[in-house]
Amino acid sequence: MITFPIAKINLGLNVVERRQDGFHNLETVFYPVQIKDALELNIMNQHFPAKTDCDIKVSNINIEGDEQRNLVVRAYQLLKQDFHQMPRVHAHLYKEIPTQAGMGGGSSDCAYAIMLLNEMFTLGLSEEQMMAYATRLGADCAFFILSRPAYAEGIGERLHPIELNLSRYFIAIVRPDIPVPTKEAFSLIKPAHPAKCCRDIVMQPVETWRNDLVNDFEQSVFALHPEIAAIKQRLYGLGAIYAAMSGSGSAVFGLFTQEIKINEYFPEMFTYCGKL
Repeated sequence: MITFPIAKINLGLNVVERRQDGFHNLETVFYPVQIKDALELNIMNQHFPAKTDCDIKVSNINIEGDEQRNLVVRAYQLLKQDFHQMPRVHAHLYKEIPTQAGMGGGSSDCAYAIMLLNEMFTLGLSEEQMMAYATRLGADCAFFILSRPAYAEGIGERLHPIELNLSRYFIAIVRPDIPVPTKEAFSLIKPAHPAKCCRDIVMQPVETWRNDLVNDFEQSVFALHPEIAAIKQRLYGLGAIYAAMSGSGSAVFGLFTQEIKINEYFPEMFTYCGKL
């Protein structure tokens, strides 16, 4: 069986306080974007000499590190603890969502793996139960179970659906070849509550967002990587109504009233343009 995990952007991202456990409490709005990976799961032949119950092949984008730490594999392992009857599986993950970009690609793969396993093996999990499993694997994983606009608090796991429709806009995304490690990004942040919550700002006309809607990571990331700041300014120069960095990663997005051939302006970088 196959499924197509999608990406997300952050509309505003405020780091409001450091927690005693070392994590940070956030305020942000998650919004889905139709850049898609492809995840295929197949039951493993009982005679296949795999060393694990879930092996994975990742293609198109190279992901460094131990494959058994991939969130797709970890999702399988988590469910296997409670559903021992699940057979061994092969996973093939074709990556289109850029990594270390603040677009939630790994979290989405994780959530969609949970949903696909639930369907494949008739586990009978509700949306709420799948969200609970997803939260155990990553702060923003649960968002992708529903993949609908949501205001998020805590470390990103406390979700509140909101009625936000940006379908009249095109989104252009540029991701330079500059990885921004999340740990590094957080280390430079000074937590503070914003004057106005992003949940309220996104209910305003999009034309007002430029002055009000802030990603706290931009100040520190732009200081370290002025090339990323330059992309944001270029998007405004091309006519974006609003532009910002997504999450703590290096992807920058702009909202436009019409489609733009963004690849012509950033030919050496990952680009995407489509309807929201």
